Amino acid sequence: QVQLVESGGGLVQPGGSLRLSCTTSAIIFSMYDMAWYRQAPGKQHELVAHITSRDSTTYPDSVKGRFTISRDNGKNTVYLQMNSLKPEDTAVYYCNAAYAFASGENYWGQGTQVTVSS
Repeated sequence: QVQLVESGGGLVQPGGSLRLSCTTSAIIFSMYDMAWYRQAPGKQHELVAHITSRDSTTYPDSVKGRFTISRDNGKNTVYLQMNSLKPEDTAVYYCNAAYAFASGENYWGQGTQVTVSS
């Protein structure tokens, strides 16, 4: 059974930093595109960072220059470094794994809460 386990969320002041981690097993991690999404109360699910199996990254304008996604295939882990956090970054953050060579196979973590508040 594939599981994605997120960690690293918490409460941080505006301007602060957090690093989220997502570890998985039961898949050939290097063959999956990985992504972080978030959902705030009353808002739509939003992609915040994506990294392909070949380490190509993309970000929406809302986080570009502040968030960095990276992966360690040896540890089956994807990271999201979040700097210069704003209150509007408050959300539940979810990890996603999508098989890079065919559509339809993807997995989700349970989510980790990030709260940016003074």
